[in-house]
Amino acid sequence: MPRARGGFKTRRRRKKLLKMAKGFYSGRSRLYRVAAQAVDRALLNAYRDRRLKKREFRSLWIVRINAAVRALGMSYSQFMNKLKQVNMQMNRKALADLAYNDPKAFNNLVEMVKKGNAQ
Repeated sequence: MPRARGGFKTRRRRKKLLKMAKGFYSGRSRLYRVAAQAVDRALLNAYRDRRLKKREFRSLWIVRINAAVRALGMSYSQFMNKLKQVNMQMNRKALADLAYNDPKAFNNLVEMVKKGNAQ
């Protein structure tokens, strides 16, 4: 029985994997077996970190809102509670953006929420 050599499909599959490993260090970008392991790990990390990224951004928004609100004499939890009480539907991303890029508007928002007449 003749030996099966790596034909067109095998070469195509390996080239695809080595293309994914482009930019990796040393043998990780040149040797198929090492590159396959590196690419597998990279894809696993990318999958996990796409989910972690969402958590990290949410915590960043909370930190920014908290810092801006504490400068005005409130805590983050008090501010969010009052926002809910006056039926203001603003997400944390928008609030953090407002606090970071337009502090005057954010101060006005906090004052309205403190008074309890925001709409």
